[in-house]
Amino acid sequence: HVQLVESGGGSVQAGGSLRLSCEASGRTYTNYCMGWFRQAPGKEREGVAAVYRLDNYIYYADSVKGRFTITKDGPQTPLKLQMNSLKPEDTAIYYCAVEYGTCGLGVRPKYWGQRTQVTVS
Repeated sequence: HVQLVESGGGSVQAGGSLRLSCEASGRTYTNYCMGWFRQAPGKEREGVAAVYRLDNYIYYADSVKGRFTITKDGPQTPLKLQMNSLKPEDTAIYYCAVEYGTCGLGVRPKYWGQRTQVTVS
């Protein structure tokens, strides 16, 4: 079992920045796909960004390319999402998530964090 604990988030004005962080504990493996999803009011949950340990490939949703940066420096380090040039449409509940052995923003991970709110006004 894997536990994910998120931190960061909050409220910011449009054009501002926020950083999310996520730490994993429990039974973790090195072939992780770890990333961020979000769900805005009245919308379906969508993948934002993910990183796949096996080939170091990074995925970004088109809506955040050039503004968001996902990083994870190694298996024992936190997953981070630096969000710059934030827009009101980035307002959502953000989730950290992890899956093993496969990766992509269309993959629904097995393990999820508890959620964190990002509000851009």
